[in-house]
Amino acid sequence: MDELLLGIDIGSSSTRGVLARADGTPVAQAERRHGLSLPRPGWVEHDAEKVWWRDLCSIARELAPRAGAALKAVCVSGIGPCVVLCDAELRPLRPAILYGIDTRAHEEIAELEERYGIDALLARGGSALSSQAIGPKMLWLRRHEPELWECTTGWYMASSFVAARLTGEYVLDHHSASQCDPLYDMQSVAWADDMIEEIAPGVPFPRLTWPGETVGAVTAAAAGETGLPEGIAVANGTVDAWAEAFSAGVRRPGEVMVMYGTTMFFVQAVARATPHRSLWFTQGIQPGAPTLAAGMSTSGALTEWLRDLVGRPAWDELLEESRQVPAGSRGLLLLPYFEGERTPIYDHNARGTVTGLTLSHGRAELLRASYEGIACGVRQVLDTFTAAASPASRVVAIGGGTRSSLWTQIVSDVTGAEQHMPEVTLGASYGDALLAAIGTGLVPPDTDWSNTGEIVRPDAENAEVYEEVFQLYGELYPATKDIVHRLVALQQRDGR
Repeated sequence: MDELLLGIDIGSSSTRGVLARADGTPVAQAERRHGLSLPRPGWVEHDAEKVWWRDLCSIARELAPRAGAALKAVCVSGIGPCVVLCDAELRPLRPAILYGIDTRAHEEIAELEERYGIDALLARGGSALSSQAIGPKMLWLRRHEPELWECTTGWYMASSFVAARLTGEYVLDHHSASQCDPLYDMQSVAWADDMIEEIAPGVPFPRLTWPGETVGAVTAAAAGETGLPEGIAVANGTVDAWAEAFSAGVRRPGEVMVMYGTTMFFVQAVARATPHRSLWFTQGIQPGAPTLAAGMSTSGALTEWLRDLVGRPAWDELLEESRQVPAGSRGLLLLPYFEGERTPIYDHNARGTVTGLTLSHGRAELLRASYEGIACGVRQVLDTFTAAASPASRVVAIGGGTRSSLWTQIVSDVTGAEQHMPEVTLGASYGDALLAAIGTGLVPPDTDWSNTGEIVRPDAENAEVYEEVFQLYGELYPATKDIVHRLVALQQRDGR
């Protein structure tokens, strides 16, 4: 009987699961859609009980019977870094605060930078503080919701919350921990206890293991809720983007994952790197294999917004119209900062800007300009990786957005980079299944299930115009920053 592994990933807008054999062959898949909660400007949350746990139970009950006794292990990844506070019964005390798209802790970021110094934080933790960091969010919770803080006996990310529910073990993987700036020390590869005592006192922190390590077994109670067999191994998961990079074979120094989704996310494997103000320097999936990472705040969400704005035409129709628009979108330039921006400007008060509009521009030009603006942001990220470590030796494109050949082609044209697209693109859940296979010893640690399918190559005919577009893109944000910030003040005054 072939052994089967179950990988499940809890994403921003859906949870996905895959059953796979130990040789990487997918057997079955499942998906559950869910939404984000946006209770206030700058707040982005999930209900850990109703989204994370309920989705997992539903998918497990669908896929586990397909495996029967052949199911050997399960591994769960999820959005991160994020934080949900729980009581002693593992009940969430409030909704989970999500990753960098939740910007509520900007005052705490400034306070911690003032207290410890930006350079010192960067040197120790590998990353500057940003809306992605957990430390400022912990401080925000402690300050603004002290009654909940007093009841907290543990805090969790999506992957560790589910692992705790499945096994009763309070664990977190090293990669996820390394995104908890400034609460993790990259040099000692351990929690920074002095920082924890200053920022998050009184709350126990989880035991650390590496992604893929077996952390426990499914308990009888969890088996009853999920339909998973009691006693099967649970491998530690990690943040979804790193599980996806692992599934796509991004492991050797210089290899870069570009993930096309609601937001753009990037992971580069490195041998060594200089901590950079605009990047996250983190632990990787395996010991001694660090990574650099970057994120943009708005990408696929922007094109969905535009489609809604113009009456939701069929995607094929809108894309075909945009293909007929020449490179440069007939003089239209767009900054995709509709929800602020992370890499490389780290400005939560940045906003979207469309420049050059005339009455002759239509929806086709706007969509192409959106893709071109996003592509210029991608090029800025790749340039920043080069400055911090090395040029990309191979770029692997993954995510739902890769189904748009126009988008991926524009990114290659603007960046000048070839993009390798894996034959199997099942996402982070596929990486989870591989981690489970490695963690249980079914396959060696260097096993790679990925194979390249299509390669998107840049069109040299568009290089000159896109070089000019990129230069203008780089000039537009600093030229409009002060005006945009004043507009943000008006938005906040109106409660938006």
